[in-house]
Amino acid sequence: MRQTLRVFVMNEQEITTRTAVFKALSDPNRLRIFAELMAGDTCNCELKEKLGLAPSLLSHHLKVLEGVGLVSSRRDVVDGRWIYYAANREAVAQWHNWLAAFFDPTRIQSRPLCGPEGELITTVEVQR
Repeated sequence: MRQTLRVFVMNEQEITTRTAVFKALSDPNRLRIFAELMAGDTCNCELKEKLGLAPSLLSHHLKVLEGVGLVSSRRDVVDGRWIYYAANREAVAQWHNWLAAFFDPTRIQSRPLCGPEGELITTVEVQR
């Protein structure tokens, strides 16, 4: 039975979007913040306490995560000075699906090598 080669094609817009998210999560503080938000919604004061970040630094990182669509925020309905942050469930689900497909080990195919080693293998196979 012949396996179907599954090619993973991305257009330039998707590549730009994907790399922006990876870049956002490549910062250790943003990764820690996002990991906390994956445990549930929280306010910036709880994040500040748990992570030990200065308020301005925390705010900066949250804006970056919001900018790439991983985090959403809302103001408290009783006291608008309070802001709650949450992992964007829809974005997390989309990323989960995309990463599962992208890192699917069945996508890895055996191919003939290029270069001298590939030519050697081809020559040996032809001589048989």
